[in-house]
Amino acid sequence: MKIIVPMAGRGSRLRPHTLTTPKPLVPVAGTPIVEQLVNDIAGVINQPIEEVAYVLGDPAFFGEEVVAHLTLVAQNLGAKASIYRQLDPLGTGHAIMCAEPSLSGPAVVAYADTLIRADFAIDPEADAQIWVKKVEQPEAYGVVQLNEKDEIVELVEKPKDFVSDLAVIGIYYFKDIGELKSELKQVIEQNISHGGEYQINDGIKAMMANGKRFLTAEVKEWMDCGNKNITVETNTKMLHFLAEEGVPLVHPSAVLDNCSLIPPCFIGEGAVLKNVTLGPGVSVGKRTQIINSTLSHSIVQNDTHLEEVILTKAMIGNHVRYKGNFTSVSLGDYTQLD
Repeated sequence: MKIIVPMAGRGSRLRPHTLTTPKPLVPVAGTPIVEQLVNDIAGVINQPIEEVAYVLGDPAFFGEEVVAHLTLVAQNLGAKASIYRQLDPLGTGHAIMCAEPSLSGPAVVAYADTLIRADFAIDPEADAQIWVKKVEQPEAYGVVQLNEKDEIVELVEKPKDFVSDLAVIGIYYFKDIGELKSELKQVIEQNISHGGEYQINDGIKAMMANGKRFLTAEVKEWMDCGNKNITVETNTKMLHFLAEEGVPLVHPSAVLDNCSLIPPCFIGEGAVLKNVTLGPGVSVGKRTQIINSTLSHSIVQNDTHLEEVILTKAMIGNHVRYKGNFTSVSLGDYTQLD
């Protein structure tokens, strides 16, 4: 089994946190989004992972440090890491085709801006499965249309009239992704584009027209990381899930002096907290120091120093120094406010 991860976007809606860090490497519940996603997919499909193929953007932004981190994520699964580049933003289908040498055999395609909780099994009778989540406002999403056999017969973007309440979450399984590659190649050669972009949906619809059987795979939880507020909310949800699953959330090297923890909270390696009330829903990164402060529902990344702050729904980057009176802040890397 392969996992194909298109992640070439710059994550502009999550700025300033993505000005220096690619969005998929922003940590949620102490782990970068893409790492959490790949590990969760590997756990769901419960099959050996042969290869993780990443489609990155400009090497000036997605540089050697990013490649090294992503390679380690694959290696930790016993898999080969392949790195491809999408230098022009030409759509989801084009991004997949940038990984053309890896497009053979069974594979999962997962766009790296979402996190999941799921416990289904891959259906061996399906040619493909589209991962979905039941939503309350289907008109705001792309949804699947099913026939009487619960097979997917159409993909409908933001339907005005009710089609179904199963939203497409951006993760797909293909028994042979080479079939998707063949259809996307035709899409690009025939210049079937939408606003100048080539979309995965056109390749999928062509597969359906050729009689390929698509089924749904419904996840229990679908968590977005689109902007600061949603990412902070997802961080709290993930911490609750990890706590329920018995995952250790406080690193043994962390120093807690006169601190009150309201779980769930993540505290990273080498973090130092003195006179702090923390939680619920707070993630603190490696080597970060927090003194005389109160935080809830917030993300604080690595090597940051906070003192005498009261924060809620805050997102703070790496190497930040902050001492102030604002309660809900969004500070990018290397910010200094004393």
